[in-house]
Order: sequence, then C-alpha cells, then structure tokens
Amino acid sequence: MPIAEPEPRPHEGFANVPPLDWTQADVRERFAAALDSVRERFPLDVRPVLEGRRLDGEATHDSRNPNKTSELVAHIRVASEGEVDAAVAAAKKAFPAWRKTPAAERAAILRRAAEIAREQRYELAALQVFEAGKAWNEADGDVCEAIDFLDYYAHEMLRLAEPHPMGHAPGEDSRLSYEPRGVAAVIAPWNFPLAISTGMASAALVTGNTVIYKPATETAAIAAGMIELFEQAGLPKGVLNMLPGPGAEVGRALVAHPDVRLIAFTGSRQVGLEIVRRAADVQPGSRWIKHVIAELGGKNAIIVDDDADLDSAVTAVIQSAFGYQGQKCSACSRLILLDSIHDAFLERLRDAVDCLPMGPVEDPSNVVGAVISPAALEKIERYAALGETEVRTIVKRRHEGDGLFPPLCVFADVPPHHALAQEEIFGPVLSVLRAKTFDEAIAIAVDTDYALTGAVFSRSPAHIQQAREEFRVGNLYINRGSTHAIVERHPFGGFKMSGLGSKAGGPDYLHQFVIPRTIVENTERRGFVPDVQ
Repeated sequence: MPIAEPEPRPHEGFANVPPLDWTQADVRERFAAALDSVRERFPLDVRPVLEGRRLDGEATHDSRNPNKTSELVAHIRVASEGEVDAAVAAAKKAFPAWRKTPAAERAAILRRAAEIAREQRYELAALQVFEAGKAWNEADGDVCEAIDFLDYYAHEMLRLAEPHPMGHAPGEDSRLSYEPRGVAAVIAPWNFPLAISTGMASAALVTGNTVIYKPATETAAIAAGMIELFEQAGLPKGVLNMLPGPGAEVGRALVAHPDVRLIAFTGSRQVGLEIVRRAADVQPGSRWIKHVIAELGGKNAIIVDDDADLDSAVTAVIQSAFGYQGQKCSACSRLILLDSIHDAFLERLRDAVDCLPMGPVEDPSNVVGAVISPAALEKIERYAALGETEVRTIVKRRHEGDGLFPPLCVFADVPPHHALAQEEIFGPVLSVLRAKTFDEAIAIAVDTDYALTGAVFSRSPAHIQQAREEFRVGNLYINRGSTHAIVERHPFGGFKMSGLGSKAGGPDYLHQFVIPRTIVENTERRGFVPDVQ
C-alpha cells in the first residue's frame, strides 16, 4: 500500500537557505573572487576574546591550508588555563542581565547575525576552502546550515518562551516555564567549523545562557568569524567569549570548572566520554550538577537491496562516503550489498570511484581533497595498510602534492566484526560487506557501538517498513544518502556511542539548554488583602 503524502505544513516564519546554484556563471565568478579576496588577508591574526577584548598570548598555533601546507592561513594566539578562570568570571558576571533580556530581543540578535552571514556568505565559505579544506559546495553548505541554525533557534525560542498553562483545576493557576542554566562551555569540532559552532552557541545564547566557546584549533580563524557575526549583531560584551586552545588544557579546564553548568560538545567518542566522566565529578564549591550535550561519532551503513535503483545508489554512496573526504560523523563507511547484486554493484562503484577527480579543492573540479591534519592522515594510512593486508582491495588512489592527501580506498569481503567495519576512521575508506538476505543486512548494519545515521536503497515496501522498524539509528534515510541533514527538516543526532540522543536542528534541542520550572498559585483567596496605606 502506498504511503500517503503528508499534509503541507507552513514554515511559520522559518525557511531553509537554498544552496548556491553552481550552474550559474556569475555565482562561480563571485566565489572565485571571494577566494582571492580572503587569501589577500592571510595570515589572519586570531586571539582569545574576553568581554569583547582581543587578548595577547605567548603560545601560538599556525593554521595552514591542508591542501597546500606551505600556505599559512592564520596565527592563532592560544589561550592559557589561567584565562579560563577569567572567561568564566566574565560570563558569570554577564549572566544575570542576559537572563533577564526578553526572549524576543535575544532572538532578534540571532536573526541579525543570520542576515549578516547572508551578506558575507561568499567570504565565510571561501575561508573554509582554505582552512578546513572543504570543496566549494561543501563550504557553502556549511554556511547555509549556520544561517539556518540562527533563524530556526530564534524562531523556536519565541515558542519556548511562552509560559505553558498546566492542568484545569479550578482555583489554581499552574504554569510551566523555562529559564537558562547559566554559564555554558561550547566545545566545537573542526569538520563543520561554522555550522556546528553556530548551532551550539546560538542555542545556548538564545535560551539566555552565557558562553565560553572553545573552537578547534585547526579551524580557529573560521571560529573568529562566528564571533564577529555576533558582535556585529549587537550581542552584549561578556555574553560570548572565545578561548582557542588545545582540548587537553583549555577544554579540560572548562569542563571541570565549578561555575560551568552546561557543556555542549561535538567531537570524538573518546573525548566525549571523558567529558561525561569529568562533568559527573562535582567540584568543591559547585552547587550544580553539570548538564552535558554530546554528539559523537558514527560507523554508518548504507544497505543496497536486490531491487534497488543501482545508479541512484552508486551516486549516493559516493557522495556519502567521500564527500569532504569522509570527514563527517554521518559519512557512510560501511556498504552492505545483497548477495544477488553484489558483484554488479561493486563493478559500477569501482568504475565511478576510479573517475573521481582528486586534488586541491580550491579547484572546483576536484571532489576529493586533503584531510585536516597530519594525525588524521596517519590514522587513515594505518587503516588503508590494514585493508590491503587483510581484505580485498577494490580501489586505492591518492593525489600527490603539497597537501595532506589521503589514500581513497574501497575494500571488499570485509567481515562484519573486522576493525575496518567497526572502528570510526574519519576518512575516505569504504568497507563493502555482503549479506545473503535483507534480514542479515539489517543485523549487520546495527551491530556496531554507534547509532548515528544509516540509509537503505530499496523498492520493496515490505523491506522499507522493516528498515523503519529495525534499522535503529538516529537518522535513517530511505532511497537517499546518509549525509546532508537539513535544519528543521532532518533533526540530527544519534544514540548508543553516537551521543546522548538530543537532536540538533529539531524542536526539542533548546530544551537541553534550559531548566523547567513550575509555579503554582492558589487563586481562591481567603480573607482580604489589607490596605497597606
């Protein structure tokens, strides 16, 4: 029986930013001009930001273009552990006034930041090409998502700010309302350097919390751009402070600080679990149990059924596995093929991957570029060597040049419990597994520590329904790839070792940043109120 189309639902004041249309010559020319304009300002000077002031610092970190490591993008002045106390004190001082600021005013600041980001869209995306190593379309997509977060959370805050009447008992007024938690530490990743940073920070800010933002050092110049958006939008000083620096020092000190009440983190499983442990350890002087929001990694699978549209599936697998060099928590790293179409699909996949243009992504004709750091490259090479030794190599390619270019690998005959099929690699390494039945394919797909994203290509209504019920991941996609979640349309987040289950870009996300309060008044007044005059 066909699935009924849902009734159209109005956006009620929110609409997603459409991606740039790269078929238009003027769009391509404007983006190329933005690349030149941004490059002229290198190296950028990025410093810690405390109450609107840029701080000096002795320690520095050089941010380099991963596709051309000889090119210096920015000098990063790294914050010290001692500056953590000053930043928390500044955020704590700013909190009472920001908490009292009407929700409509806080939302208006987010909307102004979104408008400014629209005006600076090309430049914000161009910087990501250089510092994060994102291809043109991936960089633009990141900026679109950041704008969507600003607009969507502003919209959601207006809904959340209204007190909710509870119950219908006569003579009683009971209302549920929400208030901010306090000082929030926002610890962001490098792979979506503007989108995820803006999403976590804007959610904390619009709900009335004050923020100490620790960006990834690899993309601290992009992080500084986010700070400037909020400054230009009129955010009061001290409400948002930035401390670039290594997670082992700055991040750890933030998590342990007794005056930090909320930690929002996106990153690796190892660091996320350490944050959960440290946050649970109540420090002397703290009167609060810290609240943690954590979105971690994935080992995401795409199942291709024996009746699937193979051409569509090949395209989606390539985009999901190799877009941004596989450096997405939602990336497809396991491909599960039904036995009857295994060989035919693998042949199509091999031919398509062999044709993927590789090289520096400043050139828009290249699809697969460099990875973010030498450590990331070394890890990918380790897994590539393991695959060549222990399973069948279908494709292994790489671009040689002045950059951190990884091997692009497709391995077949990978056992379900092999390291390649169980461990997060965060690179362009795809493991192909064979399943005799659709039941077995789903069993393989869910048999990992993670539950973030997954996808199924099938024409069978019965198999699609089975996937809905049994392919338990945070975001399941049917007849499309496993990446590219869109704010409001696809609330994003996973469970098991992929996170604590909250959904960024969805209607329940802001609830993670607030405390619910119930105020009950007996309205059956007895006696009288004396005239105090």
